[in-house]
Amino acid sequence: MKSSRLFFIIILILPTSLRPQSPTRVSLAQIYPIDTLETVLLPREQWRPYPTITEPQGFDSISTEIRQGTIKAAEEVLGQSWPVLPATVFLEYVRNGNRSNYQGLSFDRRQRLALLVMAEVYERQDRFLDEIVNGIWAICEESFWGVPAHNHGRGLPDVERPIVDLFAAETGALMAWTYYLLGPALDRVNPLVTQRIILETDQRLLTPYLEHDDWGWMGFTWREREGYSRPVNNWNPWINSNIIACALILEENPQRRVQLIAKCMDSLDNFILPYPADGGCDEGPSYWGRAAASLFDCLYLLESASEGHIAVWDRPLIRNMGSYIYKTYISGSYFINFADASAKMNINAPLVYRFGKAISDQTMMQFAAFAAQQQSLESKMISGSFGVLSRLLPALFCLDELSATEAAEPLLRDVWFSDIEVMVARSMANDDKGFFLAAKGGHNDESHNHNDVGNFIVYHDGRPVLIDAGAQTYTAKTFSSQRYELWNNQSAYHNLPTINGHMQKEGHMYKAHRVSYSADNKKAVFSLDIADAYPQEAQVEHWVRTVTLHRKKNVHVLETYELSRFEQAVEINFITPLNVDFSRAGTIKLENTDTSQSFVLNYDAAVFSPRVETITIDDGRMSGSWGDVLYRLVLTSTQSDTEGEIVYTLDAKQ
Repeated sequence: MKSSRLFFIIILILPTSLRPQSPTRVSLAQIYPIDTLETVLLPREQWRPYPTITEPQGFDSISTEIRQGTIKAAEEVLGQSWPVLPATVFLEYVRNGNRSNYQGLSFDRRQRLALLVMAEVYERQDRFLDEIVNGIWAICEESFWGVPAHNHGRGLPDVERPIVDLFAAETGALMAWTYYLLGPALDRVNPLVTQRIILETDQRLLTPYLEHDDWGWMGFTWREREGYSRPVNNWNPWINSNIIACALILEENPQRRVQLIAKCMDSLDNFILPYPADGGCDEGPSYWGRAAASLFDCLYLLESASEGHIAVWDRPLIRNMGSYIYKTYISGSYFINFADASAKMNINAPLVYRFGKAISDQTMMQFAAFAAQQQSLESKMISGSFGVLSRLLPALFCLDELSATEAAEPLLRDVWFSDIEVMVARSMANDDKGFFLAAKGGHNDESHNHNDVGNFIVYHDGRPVLIDAGAQTYTAKTFSSQRYELWNNQSAYHNLPTINGHMQKEGHMYKAHRVSYSADNKKAVFSLDIADAYPQEAQVEHWVRTVTLHRKKNVHVLETYELSRFEQAVEINFITPLNVDFSRAGTIKLENTDTSQSFVLNYDAAVFSPRVETITIDDGRMSGSWGDVLYRLVLTSTQSDTEGEIVYTLDAKQ
């Protein structure tokens, strides 16, 4: 008994990632230790996932439109000078916070190289080879393959201390796939080209990757900490997917190749093990493509390179991580967009299809087919909208399957993510007519966090009514100590109360309590106490918010509160893209002039006084979802009560 009691105590204090695995957890390093990898991984020269330039018929199955369109697009950049990357443009990030100017130049180089590579693969006449070599050489001459925002505040890159960031890793994978597809052709130009690819990728990525455990995105420092520590986000699988590709294609030493893959899998565990069992991505759907979907990239490569021996598709967690993308779908191009996620997005249909196929999720596959019908998919294949060759190559070879799949829009009636505390409900299944409601609990230290515990959004007939504004274009301020000076990250610019003059605070301790959810044929109800999301200065004992979707009727909100004392009038805030008219006491009209839809927000005119503020949107990222203007509607209490109830409803005007 004594030893078992001691064992029980040890288990409690171990970090989450080191605890024995429950059936819902997946540890790649435990399932596939290094001795297993040595047995199941195909040797470098035997792994041939796609045709290469030495297989003339290999890409002939790709549609003529894609092949000819790519060749034509590549012809237009032949002979153009490659963008120059001035040191002063790199310095703009530390000087004025601009991260877009340098990124635009850098990304243009990489997109152009990928375009030229695919044109040469399709045409096979050596016409694009010299320009490809120019692109490879230009990129290899760069001091840093990443971007200024990820340079650890150094100002300029330190070539003696390479950093592996998102785009350094992605650049390495671009080089690796270029080598894989065109190696013999590049050697005909000059063997030093492929040698340079191997050298630069090793020095910039593979060797630093093996030497470091301290980069936060790897997750090893998180694993060592006791108590709460926010685990890694999408950086982990995103970077690891590219390191895996580089190692599989370029690493010539078999033992080191296995060592690299083993470390990638160990690092991926730091993403997988603490991931919510419900598969919920707290970064939001627009980050799913580089969170769960990047994990899919990793698993897909590992399965391919092991001839199917490495496969965890049947694990519930992996299946839940995949299905999240359609469970958060609203209608059209709209998705739930809590945190920094964008409200509008187009999914990568081939990627979603492949993920759905891997986990045998028919709804996911049909959603991909539906999305493909709404998009100009072949033009995306030509323009490089899928960006990286790691995703373009498998996408090309699944198009026939995707087009043959029955299309269906995933309009689920009810979804509950119990771990991240997000609910989704609509009036009826398989129909976007009527009200749609999503709400969240959680805490205020989520990845890409906004101070938004208790926030909710409402759509009707697939169109926005009450919204989350989302993120603006990233600058140096976005991920700094000044993050919550940005209006869109503050709780007063979400559908939330401001209590005794105080907004919510950032940090894991500021969170929801007593969260509950229920749904039946008549209604869906979400309730939580948001008091602890506010600082002590707010003097709030409890603030229970209950949001109810009455199907085919309205959205009803009940706020039950108790304050320690009254200091300042309570304000209830709402953000909407609709025109606001509060000329009639007790009812606020919200009107969509484009669709002639209108709604009525009913409130107690004896208790609240309304006002509206216009928010001019001069940011390209945010305006892509909402246009040029949003409105902040504020109901200010005229009472000084320290306890009570507040009721308001949102109805569609007939």
